[in-house]
Amino acid sequence: MVSKKHKKARRYEKQKAKKHGAQHVGGPGKPDYIRGKVKGEVKNWKRPVDSGVIKQAKKKSIKEIDSKSGFTGPAIETAKKYGIKLFQRGKKL
Repeated sequence: MVSKKHKKARRYEKQKAKKHGAQHVGGPGKPDYIRGKVKGEVKNWKRPVDSGVIKQAKKKSIKEIDSKSGFTGPAIETAKKYGIKLFQRGKKL
């Protein structure tokens, strides 16, 4: 049985995928959305995304990350280094 928290998270991912003009994929080990050749992740966390998450995204060929709570300074620098686009609450950083 799927928890209420999980349903909310999935709904948020689908909303963000739609805003990015992409198809929601989701699931363990998969990107949250795909738009053409661009893969994206959605983070609905209470804490900012750190550089470790950016490095993991790079390994999975993720090109965009949309975070509800933002990003740490080192995460922003790491994303610039890897060419990953960052979005905070739908706005590009």
